[in-house]
Amino acid sequence: MLFLALRTLRARKGGFVGAFVALVCAAALVTACGALLETGLRGDIRVERYAATDTVVTADQNLHWTKHKKGKTKVKSKPLTEHAWLDDAAVDRLRTIPGVEVVPELTFSAHVLTAGGRALDTDDNAWGHAWESARLTPFGLRAGRAPAAAGEIVLDADLARRARVEVGGTVTVQAGSAPGAYRVVGVATPPGRDALARQATVFFGAEDARRLAGHPGQVAAVGLFPAPGADPGTVRKAAKTALAGIGAQVRTGTDRGPAEFPAAAKARVTLISLGGALGGTSLLVAVLVVVGTFALSIQQRRREIALLRAIGATPRQIRRMVGREALVVGLLAGALGAFAGLGLARWLHGRFVAFGAMPDTLELRLSPFPLIGAALLTLVAAWTAARVSVRRAARVRPTEALADAAIERPRVGVGRLIGGLIAAAGYAVLLLVLSGLDTEPKSTPVTFLTVILAAVAIALLGPIVARAATAVFGAVVGRLSPVSGFLAARNARAAAERVAAVVTPLSLAVAMASTILFTQTTASHAAQEQAKAGTLASYTLAAGPGVPGRAAEAARAVPGVEVVTEVLHTLVRAGQDKFPAQGVTPKGLERTLDPKTKSGSLTAMTDTTVAVSDLAAKTKGVGIGDDLKVTMGDGVVVTLKVVAVYERGLGFGDLTLPYAVTAAHVDRPAAAAVLISGTPALSREPLRRAMADFPGVRVLDRGEVEQARRDQAGTQAQVNYVAMGLIIAFTGIAVVNTLVMATSARRREFALLQLVGTTRRQVMRMLRWETGAVVLLAAGLGSLVAYATLTAYSMGMTKSASPYAPPVTYATVVVVAAVLALVSTVVPARVALRGNPADTMGLRD
Repeated sequence: MLFLALRTLRARKGGFVGAFVALVCAAALVTACGALLETGLRGDIRVERYAATDTVVTADQNLHWTKHKKGKTKVKSKPLTEHAWLDDAAVDRLRTIPGVEVVPELTFSAHVLTAGGRALDTDDNAWGHAWESARLTPFGLRAGRAPAAAGEIVLDADLARRARVEVGGTVTVQAGSAPGAYRVVGVATPPGRDALARQATVFFGAEDARRLAGHPGQVAAVGLFPAPGADPGTVRKAAKTALAGIGAQVRTGTDRGPAEFPAAAKARVTLISLGGALGGTSLLVAVLVVVGTFALSIQQRRREIALLRAIGATPRQIRRMVGREALVVGLLAGALGAFAGLGLARWLHGRFVAFGAMPDTLELRLSPFPLIGAALLTLVAAWTAARVSVRRAARVRPTEALADAAIERPRVGVGRLIGGLIAAAGYAVLLLVLSGLDTEPKSTPVTFLTVILAAVAIALLGPIVARAATAVFGAVVGRLSPVSGFLAARNARAAAERVAAVVTPLSLAVAMASTILFTQTTASHAAQEQAKAGTLASYTLAAGPGVPGRAAEAARAVPGVEVVTEVLHTLVRAGQDKFPAQGVTPKGLERTLDPKTKSGSLTAMTDTTVAVSDLAAKTKGVGIGDDLKVTMGDGVVVTLKVVAVYERGLGFGDLTLPYAVTAAHVDRPAAAAVLISGTPALSREPLRRAMADFPGVRVLDRGEVEQARRDQAGTQAQVNYVAMGLIIAFTGIAVVNTLVMATSARRREFALLQLVGTTRRQVMRMLRWETGAVVLLAAGLGSLVAYATLTAYSMGMTKSASPYAPPVTYATVVVVAAVLALVSTVVPARVALRGNPADTMGLRD
């Protein structure tokens, strides 16, 4: 059977091209997802700032809890969303270790601003430090001297060049509660370069650094330098002993990276979930596409298989032959696709970094494991798809096989019918489940699983749907086009299995593309509408690196201003549950924000209270007057009393905290926005004049605020579009693949039509009618699946049965699907019609 399989592959190369292409794409997708997953699990975070010290001590940067399940106890850990600080008591303990120099480190946000108020660097790579910790890198002075007095700084050489300042010059730096003018007294560099690769560095004097860091009695980290001749291993053990019982972490080697770049440590968790979800969805889509491709290939070989059965081949031999053909194709496709997946993984990593979804400090991890896994999964998928597709063809009796090869069966098998009904019932059940899921981590995987299960139902019940649809189609086009339309209707009705094989990937492409695009628009539109309806402020202050506290104070002094609310966004936990939260100034909050309170009142907000969304209230089982323990981003637990429950959690976060509490536990305490309400006579111009001393702070009206929200939502959605867009591309390739296979295999049919008098123009017109029918059916089925899925998603996430799908975007999806279908049909048909019909009839299938 292996010899026969190889001979078949050599003789029917064209018939296996479609399966080969589908398997290559599947292997590439799985490899890329595996590389992302491995990066999340084992990716290295390169050390920069702490390169000169082998040992770094930090506070515990993880949140831990104990989980009990089935009599087993597990300790779970998640990285904190903000940097945890270490008490000075730990520094004192470390100083008791003999033969060790202890260098404390302070790290805080510090942005050098241009004359126009623009920050030279982004939030994640602009940091201030005390000069005393410069040796941790080490930084050395290239020019000037170290900062000795208040208001003096040292810049790294690259930052000084970009700021166009030299020693003795003055720059504006935003750090702490207000931007200030600082005199540059020195320019420093790390060894062999002008600056660190992934962060801009500003050094302050010790007193300025302590004040700006905002954490009295604490340090960000501690570097340990053993005396010459001391054993580093002994020093590390001594440090762990000295710090026993206070929860500090002693980090060495590659473990220093997460201490320097906590955002990269958080990105690891994101990559694990993203790689797993994307990989799982990709694999399911790949299996569905590959099964469909092999089914079409087997359908086109019915005469060959029937002849083999007629001359004595047993069902087992047929299955083994097809299985081995699939293994050979899968082996070649898996190897090629796996290596292509490495390039795809690099591209994905670069896109995620460019969109800000992950820092470039988390380096892509490439190893043989994703390649091997993808190759093995491709082999298994190919073998399984082939065995499933050939079951009936191998099982029927030889005489029935010859009859089936000549005329397509009018009915689907009982097993296929039952499987299709089960898949349809499962789809309905998942819709009910999805309508009850109200958080994105829960709803997203179920959403895509729902679409895939619907596609399975379409694939299994496709011939029944195709016959019903072509009956209606025939009645219409027969009148519009008596020749070509009549032929198209008869062809489609007689070859319902072929139509179903083409409709399945096309409907999957429409459904998957619509679902991926419109889950994002539905959630973001609901959030924007809630924020728009609930923002009562007339004007908003905004700035790239955040609005400093003194700018808010200046706004309060403007005549006509009645309420000023500072807003700061963060992520917190209540128990094990993570919630998006906002910190707000409590006084007069009801004048600037309306989160649609269900119970309680925002007027009761103080620095010791919290308002919660109905989702958070339901999840934690709390109500008005209850105490809620909130774990802030840096791991500090605060207990706040619930004073209000509101509905607009998508627009304002699930927890509304006091601003002072929130700012004390984040890395960047400057407000993301400052909301201003006042008298009807209040205008923008007095506010602009008040902001003259704060470069970069802009005064926005409501329209400009809405546009900023839309821009931000678009940036966040880009990550999901890029990730899940690969699946859309895969299904698009599957559509082209299937249609080319289906059309190319009909060359004898086209030749016969020409021999009985049909012109080439009539054949092409017939194909366009067929393609139109397929596009209408696939677009209708795909749209129906997407709409039902999106409605269930919307009911769970937004409590509304009205998903948001921009008409232009939806029309684009359908038009692209139609163009793909038309091109994939017309081009191979023109090639098939080039030859002499009589010669074509003499060719083998």
